[in-house]
Amino acid sequence: MMNDTASLRSIPPAAESNHREPLLPESNDLPRRSFRAGQTIFRQGDAGGTMYVIESGEVQIRLFGDMAQAMPLQDLRPGEFFGEMSMFDRRPRSASAYALSDVVVVELHYDTFTDFLSSRPQVAMAIFRTLSERLRVTNAMLSGQAARNVDDELDRSRNWSERLSDAVARLNGSWVFIGILMLAISLWFLLNSFLLAAAPLDPYPYQFFNLILGVLVGLQGPIIMMSQNRQAIKERARADTDYRVNLKNELNIEKIVRELEDLRTEVRRQRNPSG
Repeated sequence: MMNDTASLRSIPPAAESNHREPLLPESNDLPRRSFRAGQTIFRQGDAGGTMYVIESGEVQIRLFGDMAQAMPLQDLRPGEFFGEMSMFDRRPRSASAYALSDVVVVELHYDTFTDFLSSRPQVAMAIFRTLSERLRVTNAMLSGQAARNVDDELDRSRNWSERLSDAVARLNGSWVFIGILMLAISLWFLLNSFLLAAAPLDPYPYQFFNLILGVLVGLQGPIIMMSQNRQAIKERARADTDYRVNLKNELNIEKIVRELEDLRTEVRRQRNPSG
């Protein structure tokens, strides 16, 4: 573990300027916390008032971390920070943070950080730039169309071998294939047993025809498996699309509920201004 904060005293957004503004106060006494891989650093809805700078390891920010399947928003690495929103609005955590690996973070409490920002406004501007970038990414993720025609997209991207395997699979699973096979067997039997009985091309027990059927069956198996593998890919893509659609609907419902609650609060406040 590092014994000073030298490598953490700059943040990526500040690199756009001619100098890098220190992120941390000039002190080696800032508290550090360690988390094991898979451990929760904080959960959505927890009380805020602290932010963290990653000293080592990787951290993932997730939305609705209490769900069975959380939505990953961003992976953060050493030198990056998280939890900064609660430093400005003093509200509960808006997302959850998980340790993807063993993590060591430097902990910044509200009072320490505000004292530092008062003397270095450039740091606040750099943090605001990072916040803006993260919000833009989140908005793009949630505002885009979640529903899509997975089957149509995958079918348009097929190559010739995939088209052939799908066609063979469709043919083999139809009465047309059974009819063609029965017709071929009947014609081969009539040809070699009656029409060319004196000098048959493939006399009974029709070994050549059995060889053709064996080769046909041997080729059908792998080709049908190729088509089934593509169908499995489609099923996974459909499941992923359904998950994204459901998640987006839940987020929109949650947003509507919050706005309605704010509206109720405002209406009650206007009706009872003295209260």
